[in-house]
Amino acid sequence: MKTVGIIVEYNPLHNGHVYHFEQSKLVSGTDTVVAVMSGSFLQRGEPAIVCKWARTEMALRMGADLVLELPVAYSTQPAEWFAYGAISALEATGVVDAFCFGSESGDLELLRSAARRLHEADNREAPDHADMTAGSLTGLAPSFQDAIRSRLKSGLSYPSAYAAAAGRLLAEESEEDWLAKPNNTLGLHYLLALERLHGTMRPYTIQRQKADYNQTDISDERIASATALRKLLSGEADTEAVRPFVPAYTRRILQREWEAGRAPVSWASFYAPLFARLAVTSPSEMAEFGEVTEGLEHRIARCLHEVQPSAGEPFEQLMQALKTKRYTRTKLQRMMTRILLNHRKIDLSPDLLRGGVPYLRVLGFTAAGQALLKAMRKTASVPVVTKAASFRHPFLDMDIRSATVHASAYRQPSKAELFRDYYEPPVRLADEV
Repeated sequence: MKTVGIIVEYNPLHNGHVYHFEQSKLVSGTDTVVAVMSGSFLQRGEPAIVCKWARTEMALRMGADLVLELPVAYSTQPAEWFAYGAISALEATGVVDAFCFGSESGDLELLRSAARRLHEADNREAPDHADMTAGSLTGLAPSFQDAIRSRLKSGLSYPSAYAAAAGRLLAEESEEDWLAKPNNTLGLHYLLALERLHGTMRPYTIQRQKADYNQTDISDERIASATALRKLLSGEADTEAVRPFVPAYTRRILQREWEAGRAPVSWASFYAPLFARLAVTSPSEMAEFGEVTEGLEHRIARCLHEVQPSAGEPFEQLMQALKTKRYTRTKLQRMMTRILLNHRKIDLSPDLLRGGVPYLRVLGFTAAGQALLKAMRKTASVPVVTKAASFRHPFLDMDIRSATVHASAYRQPSKAELFRDYYEPPVRLADEV
């Protein structure tokens, strides 16, 4: 039995995800699928629109056999650490033969060649320590770090600075164009992580179809980005608006969560607790949180006074006040996520992250997935966790707390919902589903 790994968020799962899933199995020639999925908070620094168990069910109903949670220590990181954590999780299972990711280019050799050359540059200069000041670097060559910093000083955002520095290092002017695309960038980092981890999985890529990763408008009758779908769902009393763009099971699950008062969850749901934390935290204390860099703690203090809650959407007001050409919205949202969840730099140091995922948390499985789990008991290089209450690790504690914070946004959260990690077994679907 051959297995392909995919790295997902499913926020929510839509028709484009189904295409990627089906193509992943096809191009890799595999029988089963392991999905590594972000939990309660996601890579762009956003809370998931519905809980991780609902999104796990979507994945299983689509056909995934086993869903593992990417720890929040990695899931809300910039592309490099996000990819590193996800690839380390797939490698740690010992049962995944290949992995497949979406990209704008669809050109695996282009991405792989770039990853190898970047890795070779790392090895040539052999940096002793990673540098977190320029985007949580896992071990880039000092000359590359310097090139990124110089571009940051010129006012570029980190993604733009990285693309420009990489383009120069790769000595191809055309590199910058494709490196500026978010899925290409993420794919490059998946492949770079594979090199750094000396991974054995075979990589594949599928070209993204019809809707860009963060496209907010809809230009196709069946395919729309998750960003556009969340925009459609914002403020809606039901889920009818997304019917053409998602599988029937996704809409049923979303509607169930809506009716139960567990959705939609967004940053607007957390402004009150976030404001309270920002208001009582001094700049020196603020600087200890992850992603608070380059004096942003002082900018936060100034911009907080510009927000007028009575004018509506206070979180959006804060984001607009904080945003500059240098600081992208994604960077600022990740920073707010770290502050909301009390994640300090010392808890997310490069030395801790470089070790890869320290456990494999099982969120759900099918009958075929259960067979994979049985095999993983022998092959996995880290503990396989099916009961959160039976295992302790600082990263797992972060996962549990982040799920509690997420559930606090529900209309009337129960004790069981707030502490669901302790009560909920993995989602299990029968063969006929």
